[in-house]
Amino acid sequence: MRRHEISDEIWEVIAPLLPGKQGDPGRTAKNNRKFINAVFWLAKTGAPWRDLPERFGNWNSVFRRFRRWAEKGVWERVLQAISEDEQYDLLLVDSSIIRAHQHAAGGKKGPPEKRWDDHEEALVQRFMQQLTNVATLSK
Repeated sequence: MRRHEISDEIWEVIAPLLPGKQGDPGRTAKNNRKFINAVFWLAKTGAPWRDLPERFGNWNSVFRRFRRWAEKGVWERVLQAISEDEQYDLLLVDSSIIRAHQHAAGGKKGPPEKRWDDHEEALVQRFMQQLTNVATLSK
């Protein structure tokens, strides 16, 4: 298992919840675990989608799949299943050690341009934060 990959224990919990299994409607997924590891890698490193290593596949394909799963509520089911496990009951993130990048100050004033509507962006941010918490525990 590589540094930014999920453990076998967590995989056993979430694998049955993921779409693309034999018998599910639509296309059968080739490798859900590789996709989950790609999302974990992004969550743990904080890298942009375009910097996803080639071993995870095309970054745009991973991004589109992530969005489809978000729209279908797959991530909500996965996080619900993980949160029901007693060992993940108490998670705490101490934000006092998080620093802004030196270029974060002095940006253009005014409302930012919106690429997504607020609901989708909030959903993705919340998911990535929860995923980071779980990924930290799977070390």
